Amino acid sequence: MEKWSLPLFGQLLPRHLEIVYEINRRFLEQAHLRFPDDEQRLARLSLIDEAGDKYVRMANLACVGSHAINGVAKLHSELLKRDVLNDFYTLTPEKFHNITNGVTPRRFMALINPRLTALISSRIGDRWLTDLAYLRKLEAHADDGTLQAEWRAVKHANKQELASCIRQQTGIVVNPDTLFDIQVKRLHEYKRQHLNVLHIVPLYRRLKQNPDLPLTARTFIFGGKAAPGYFMAKLIIKLINSVAETVNQDPDMADRLKVVFLPNFNVKNSQKIYPAADLSEQIPTAGKEASGTGNMKFPMNGALTIGTLDGANIGIREEVAADNFFLFGLSADQVSTLQSEGYHPQAYYQSNQELRAAIELIDSGRFSDGNTSLFKPLTESLLHRDEYMLFADFQPYLDCQKEVNQAYRNQEHWTRMSILNVARIGKFSSDRAIRDYCESIWNIECGK
Repeated sequence: MEKWSLPLFGQLLPRHLEIVYEINRRFLEQAHLRFPDDEQRLARLSLIDEAGDKYVRMANLACVGSHAINGVAKLHSELLKRDVLNDFYTLTPEKFHNITNGVTPRRFMALINPRLTALISSRIGDRWLTDLAYLRKLEAHADDGTLQAEWRAVKHANKQELASCIRQQTGIVVNPDTLFDIQVKRLHEYKRQHLNVLHIVPLYRRLKQNPDLPLTARTFIFGGKAAPGYFMAKLIIKLINSVAETVNQDPDMADRLKVVFLPNFNVKNSQKIYPAADLSEQIPTAGKEASGTGNMKFPMNGALTIGTLDGANIGIREEVAADNFFLFGLSADQVSTLQSEGYHPQAYYQSNQELRAAIELIDSGRFSDGNTSLFKPLTESLLHRDEYMLFADFQPYLDCQKEVNQAYRNQEHWTRMSILNVARIGKFSSDRAIRDYCESIWNIECGK
């Protein structure tokens, strides 16, 4: 819902602003015919935000200029109609569609994961490469012990390759026999990379207090970039790297706990990451992620997902089945209700000893060479605002991670879940998405 400063817009793009004004004049004339006595609605529909500092509303401009509007995932299509763009939906409901995103299996399976591609094709042929729904044939082999053993061997080889890349790029040595827990995406508070960190810190505390604690050994891998001016996102990157430095240099952790932040995450560098993942972290505040595509690439390569009911997570869980997806956290409606009733993060902080201890450890300077002020902007924001409800979802997240630990200990069961994730991910092919666009929006025959 980006807005651009009107004075800046006019200074940099004066002729464009004249055109925007004319588009707005004609659009509001038509809207006034529909809502002649509703000045407030017309003000909300306007391409120019007149309240306080004036802005050009880019989403409104896009709605006026487009013949179709797509929420790219079922939940967000409904949120657009109900809340975010309700005035435009009321005015032109025929414009609104829902077509879920997709990614191409040729790149994000065949190209980046040739071992898995060959293994799948050895069982069901290669028709699935152009018709991803054909992966359903794999379901019949999910309990095949031979396939499961070969499946694990493929995953381990992919993890060895990623471990080699990590060592080359960062100097950090990671053990491919550990659970590879991966969160790679743009850095933003709503994507909640810091919730992931608030899981790592208690694990570190527990292992320091009891080195013999029976915890599943994990390698936490992060990647992503922050917008140049986004201070809090950059501070989260600093926190991840600072926690990594402390954890990785602690001999008590050995191979039981490692943290890695991979530099320069992009499409090319991601190609070693998706095939090596055991667990995909898709943990945004429900209602904030439009769709996501990384959450599709991971299960295509056999990773299991821990996530909230947001974006394409909802559809993925429906497809792979609830038993093969680790769900936690508030729903979008629960987030909205809690916000409207009044959300008080300090109540969660005071009532949860583990959360309190994690925040206190960060504030103590343990991960910042004794600097007790470095991460204060982040912890103070969580304590007093917590706009994205980390504290509300903290305990459900930790409880769900315990379920992950339990599942991973049974490798046959985990492998079966992994196979079923791949077998049932066909809906999220870009081929299907393009067919849907052809039929529902472009009104053309696909392929012509």
